[in-house]
Amino acid sequence: MTFGIDRLLSEPDLLAVLKGRRVALLAHPASVTADLTHSIDALIAAGVTISAAFGPQHGMKGDLQDNMMESPDETDPVHGFPVFSLYGEVRRPTAEAMQTFDVILVDLQDLGCRIYTFITTLLYVLEAAAEHGKEVWVLDRPNPAGRPVEGTTLLPGWESFVGAGPMPMRHGMTLGELGHWFLDHFKLDVAYRVIAMQGYDPEAGPGFGWPLGERAWINPSPNAPNLSMARAYPGTVMVEGATLSEGRGTTRPLELFGAPDIDARAVIAEMRTLAPQWLGGCVLRDMWFEPTFHKHVGRLCSGVQIHVEGPAYVHGAFRPWRVQALGFKAIRRLYPDYDLWRDFPYEYAFGKLPIDVINGGPGLREWVDDASATADHLDAMAGPDEVAWIEARRPFLLY
Repeated sequence: MTFGIDRLLSEPDLLAVLKGRRVALLAHPASVTADLTHSIDALIAAGVTISAAFGPQHGMKGDLQDNMMESPDETDPVHGFPVFSLYGEVRRPTAEAMQTFDVILVDLQDLGCRIYTFITTLLYVLEAAAEHGKEVWVLDRPNPAGRPVEGTTLLPGWESFVGAGPMPMRHGMTLGELGHWFLDHFKLDVAYRVIAMQGYDPEAGPGFGWPLGERAWINPSPNAPNLSMARAYPGTVMVEGATLSEGRGTTRPLELFGAPDIDARAVIAEMRTLAPQWLGGCVLRDMWFEPTFHKHVGRLCSGVQIHVEGPAYVHGAFRPWRVQALGFKAIRRLYPDYDLWRDFPYEYAFGKLPIDVINGGPGLREWVDDASATADHLDAMAGPDEVAWIEARRPFLLY
């Protein structure tokens, strides 16, 4: 499998198009070539004139652990060009920053989940490019969650930095494909090009979107340490809107959930009673953990780990959004008065509960809190959205 950055560097005809032009790069620590050279260094070595760089959430260095931790603008310590933060004083490129280049290369490893903010940053870059007449190339990379689609569609009025547009939580597209969808949906006039991957088959095992055994995994953000996290993330990210721990402060963040005051074994049993049909493709294991930072720091938590590796993982059967929804529902059934939902301005969305911002509307929370709501009710809510998205994305798929 050849990623977009490696194709660009190996094909003289592609490099020739960039010759004599000022080129910016939107990147992070996982923006590396097959031999693990950072894309900035590899492009400069290939003769590309890098005039500026941009860093998304967590920074170009990928050093900031949590949400809403902002990165400053800086100067590249090796090459001397400006590095503009798109998660600091601004989320969108400024007019001044847009004047530092002619074409911007976007080389970001995404996770295939609407809430992962790199896709919103891509949209903001495309909108700025339309305004300032700049060219955008996406150097495409795999979607490690593969093609499956899951979740309700973001509702009008619920757009945010974790909700770029009306798509479900697990969208099943690569960043390059999403760029084409953004241009069409938002009617943007941009000179846009995708340097597509070669040999990418998101339906092929054992990786189902990620080239297991071929490429090293490098964290695209501090709490994205492995493929298992990427697979579970479209569900476990919802725990960021709950009082439960999502495992930040442990070595397996966003593969588990728990708290000091729940019984994980009872939660798993209740999940199996409520909707066993949602638990395919994974194994749930009760376990213990003590976060070293973040929620419930220093307290022993009873937790549920979602195992999605080895023979336990069945790609087509695993539905992480429903698994996590079911975890919430089981806790609500076992502990009706449990203080489950956090209340703070998640990703700067004021006046809305974080769980609703994460889901692009209140539907999932209302389903969890409604004692009479069943698994069939959530399927009836999400199913039509999932079918509609599979059709809506079809014209923009490249692989």
